[in-house]
Amino acid sequence: MRILPVLAASLLPVALVAAPAAASPPTPGPTASGYGGAVASVDPTATAAGLDVLRRGGNAVDAAVAVAATLGVTEPFSSGIGGGGFFVYYDARHHRVSTIDGRETGPATMTSTYFIDPADGQPYDFPEAVYSGLSTGVPGSLATWDAAARNWGTRPLASALNDAAEVADRGFRVDPTFNSQIAADAVQFGQFSSTTKLYLPGGRPPAVGTTQRNPDLARTYRELARKGIGDFYRGAIGSDIVRTVQHPPLASKPIGTWAYPIRPGVLTQRDLAAYRVRSPAPTHSDFRGLDVYGMSTPSSGGTAVSEALNILEQFHLSPADMTKVLHYYLEASALAFADRGRYVGAYTPQPVLSRLASDSWARQRACQISPTKAFVPPVAPGDIHASGCTPAAASAKPTEQGRSTTNLTVADKWGNVVEYTLTIEQIGGNAMVVPGRGFLLNNELTDFNFTGTQGAAPDPNLPGPSKRPRSSMSPTILLKDGKPFLAVGSPGGATIITTVLQILVNRLILGMSLPEAIAAPRASQRNTAGIQAEPAFHAAYGPALEALGHTFGADSPELGAATGIEFTGHGGLVAAAEPVRRGSGAAGVVHPTS
Repeated sequence: MRILPVLAASLLPVALVAAPAAASPPTPGPTASGYGGAVASVDPTATAAGLDVLRRGGNAVDAAVAVAATLGVTEPFSSGIGGGGFFVYYDARHHRVSTIDGRETGPATMTSTYFIDPADGQPYDFPEAVYSGLSTGVPGSLATWDAAARNWGTRPLASALNDAAEVADRGFRVDPTFNSQIAADAVQFGQFSSTTKLYLPGGRPPAVGTTQRNPDLARTYRELARKGIGDFYRGAIGSDIVRTVQHPPLASKPIGTWAYPIRPGVLTQRDLAAYRVRSPAPTHSDFRGLDVYGMSTPSSGGTAVSEALNILEQFHLSPADMTKVLHYYLEASALAFADRGRYVGAYTPQPVLSRLASDSWARQRACQISPTKAFVPPVAPGDIHASGCTPAAASAKPTEQGRSTTNLTVADKWGNVVEYTLTIEQIGGNAMVVPGRGFLLNNELTDFNFTGTQGAAPDPNLPGPSKRPRSSMSPTILLKDGKPFLAVGSPGGATIITTVLQILVNRLILGMSLPEAIAAPRASQRNTAGIQAEPAFHAAYGPALEALGHTFGADSPELGAATGIEFTGHGGLVAAAEPVRRGSGAAGVVHPTS
């Protein structure tokens, strides 16, 4: 008999919901099961847009691009054409996993001291760097959509942009999450005239239940549909981006008091014109007979998830001992983050990445875990050149403070799968709406370390010319016997890695269903002194883990906002999104199980 873990009472029930057959498509809820393709995202309008594409014969890539373009309208504080992301695609016809690196790049003039204030030689305070032109990299989302559509889609990008433009024109209902995100950033948004006009009409966030429209974004989308993405990277839209970065649109009457100067950036039109997506080979490892594919550099997600899973595979873990599983999950996370900090950046050589994702490296690191006593973080990174169990001498400082992103998962009736994580970094990015264009710019360059974090060792994530900052985004696809078994991803800044890892632990080790695995309370150990945990996790499992020496920091209201799809055989699909976090997500299938 399968032993299920205790789930927090504060989370909604996660039993699969069988949607009734109906003449009109049902409104997407947090879970759905059925056939013919599936979509899961954080937003019902975006999920519905993807399902509509699948129902009209489009494939998973077509639907994913439609979902992403719609999220740029309805989820503008976490995604959009002002940002970037990582796209992982399983091609059912060729049985191949491919990726697109659409990460933002820094200016060609960027140096390792980019975030050092020349006035005093000290790093800028994090908020000062975020809400400025300095934080904005060349956006990669639009180039990602275009590359995906051209390489694997059946519909032109223009189709998705025109459909999403209609959503921007007619608007959508403001929900509590949308309202609260603006309220939390009201002072930052209130420093910029264009952002105030769009998101703070009358000086306050739009009320819950009102309709939010974005005619400027609708026009921008339609212009891109007519002219192509060259207008963004080499034309008028690009000129407007550069002007916004170099000359931030300051409000004549700011809302609230902001403690820092709004610093201009140095991004140029030449930087935009030089942008190209990359197609690195995916990371690959195996876990309990499953092939695990993820994103390579400049993301650290694929490598870190693989390393942690490989470490966990060294132990006999089962649902019978929840405390033991969680203890090893937290310890494996700490080790993976230590190694990530030392070795992983935009330019990490492939042999190093392969070493970190190998079983031999996992054995070298796993031998340091005690079954009865937790680490006292920060733990030291391993020595990549050694084969023994002794760690390197120096430890790392925690880095990366970003907290917003969004994720989508799509599968079609042919078995193609897309797992795509996209972002503008902080909630609201750098808080600047490009005047007349209707989209926010990213603050992605603050994912660089402002100063070295590795003691005497080189830091792989310092800024550099046209460099891409390290990311934690972890879109992950698992294959069983060469066919899709599970796809999952999440937002959440540096907690993305642990969120995806914990969902996989919940599903593959603890035996939860995918909806249960996503809904279960979370904790994140990123090689820091205190575990970051949701209150429900801390209440349920904290005492037993603290008895092993684990320590907890301040609780976090929620970690991540995941989506996923599981393939149940014979064309069956289970799509799942959050039942509670970020106001709940939306999952749907083309043909619901009756």
